[in-house]
Amino acid sequence: MNTDPDSLTIGAFAKAAGVNVETIRFYQLKGLLPTPDRPYGSIRRYGSADVARVKFVKAAQRLGFSLDEIGQLLKLEDGTHCSEAAELAALRLDDVRAKLSDLRRIEAALSTLVGECHAHQGNVSCPLIAALHC
Repeated sequence: MNTDPDSLTIGAFAKAAGVNVETIRFYQLKGLLPTPDRPYGSIRRYGSADVARVKFVKAAQRLGFSLDEIGQLLKLEDGTHCSEAAELAALRLDDVRAKLSDLRRIEAALSTLVGECHAHQGNVSCPLIAALHC
């Protein structure tokens, strides 16, 4: 078995990147990861740059970027487009802040309803169920 980090089979590549083989193929299909040539009579090989690219994609996903946005970031990764990358990140930040605002509103509404449920124990009508029927 070849243990050269720049000569990984797809299975070894997936393991090194912390994903499954289907994820590798999906990223290739989406254009996030190049599909290496298959030498005649041989299997495709992947390298450390491919592992780093998949880890980049996964890190960007954890920050809430969509695969399309990640594709845009990958096109900007040469380091000369920092302002464009910052614009994408600013849009993501605005989205996160809006979601946080929504979650705070939902939390407040649910907290009130749960409090009302505890205060109305024994009544036939549940305040939470009644509020959802409005």
